Amino acid sequence: MKKHGLSIGVERVDNEFFLSLKAVGKLTHEDYLHITPLIDSALKEVSHPKVKVLVDAYELEGWEVRAAWDDFKLGLKHGSEFEKIAIYGDKRWQEIMVKLGAWFLSGEVQYFDDIGLALEWLNN
Repeated sequence: MKKHGLSIGVERVDNEFFLSLKAVGKLTHEDYLHITPLIDSALKEVSHPKVKVLVDAYELEGWEVRAAWDDFKLGLKHGSEFEKIAIYGDKRWQEIMVKLGAWFLSGEVQYFDDIGLALEWLNN
């Protein structure tokens, strides 16, 4: 049995949010059934939230097809609320996915292979 899933951390100051997501293994539709309501709930309480996101994809192996669709829908639903998204990983395909995904989000999106640089970029 292989470990997989998403974990989330949420910090909030007024209408500013910092989301940290850690993705492990091959994500499934069920993973998104658990995480999406948490993100929706955190963001719905504030009008015009400003969100910075750190995605730790270092242990991400990919998505099932339905989970990839769930990820896309989540980005469309909240994409205008994201100011900056830093993706941390170590695989070439992750970097390519970040470039493609950036087309669907209004905020800045960057890929990093150093988590310290990712955090520094988010905080500037």
